[in-house]
Amino acid sequence: MTQVLRHLPNQLHDPNLLVGTDTQDDAGIYKLTDDLALIQTVDFFTPIVDDPYMFGQIAAANSLSDVYAMGGQPKTVLNIVGFPIGTLGGEVLAEIMKGSADKVKEAGAVIAGGHSIDDNEPKFGLSVTGVVHPEKFYKNVGAEPGDALVLTKPIGVGIQTTAIKQQKITEDQLQRVSETMARLNKTAAETLSEYSPNAVTDVTGFGLLGHASEIAEGTGVSLSIHVKDVPVLPGTRELAEQGVVPGGTKENHSWLKDVVKYGDEVSDLEQLILCDAVTSGGLLISLPKQDADEYVRAMHEKGQTDTAVIGEVTDKKDQTIYVD
Repeated sequence: MTQVLRHLPNQLHDPNLLVGTDTQDDAGIYKLTDDLALIQTVDFFTPIVDDPYMFGQIAAANSLSDVYAMGGQPKTVLNIVGFPIGTLGGEVLAEIMKGSADKVKEAGAVIAGGHSIDDNEPKFGLSVTGVVHPEKFYKNVGAEPGDALVLTKPIGVGIQTTAIKQQKITEDQLQRVSETMARLNKTAAETLSEYSPNAVTDVTGFGLLGHASEIAEGTGVSLSIHVKDVPVLPGTRELAEQGVVPGGTKENHSWLKDVVKYGDEVSDLEQLILCDAVTSGGLLISLPKQDADEYVRAMHEKGQTDTAVIGEVTDKKDQTIYVD
């Protein structure tokens, strides 16, 4: 998409557009007043689980995540629907939308409308509008050497959702990965508001290392990530050993080969897992070490026990990311 966007004409400069298309951030931010800015984002995709209600929850959590990654509060959403109503019927779509509506309600937002088209392949997602103070939003750049890196959800989602398609996943694994994707980043963002992070993003399709590289390259620093500290969904390694690895994960690994230096002890499987394409992942946060330790403790006290310090920020070195 970066290659596509570079061909578009530059927009007229608007000083109120605080975050736009010239960066690789999670959402756009537009200043309305000295105390109020809008956050706008949109996301939709095809089903990754068989249960339509759960798919609706996951799609909503994924769409809402960008607002949380910018430090904002979601306020209104619009449904985006592509659906073969004549083939699958209205009941399936109703369950998808019910799952989404329940998750939107949990976020404290409201559904203001939407748009639908008849489509051969089901697609669902949300356009989300949130609010934030124009001087208090997060960006995916600004990490400082000495910062710790914190991840709030486990990775391995892409491998496990591929296992769903191939019918190679256990019931326990299915429940765990579904609940992980459907979990809002609301608690993570609200807890983070008590601290002063230097950079924040959410981990989605580019995988952990892909989104980490955006933080590093956009800031002009390097990152060191410790594979043993990265939370991973149970069973992910075993599935990867069976060859259950999505194409997007392999593409991420190939795309990152020139910016990541893996230690000799980091296996090929571990490399793929770190590059695994994620749906509705957690927040990746760069913040001072003491704050990071306190934040992790606070998240654990709130039941978010997957939250972990996974590395640190360093001065710029030869490579963008080092994995040991």
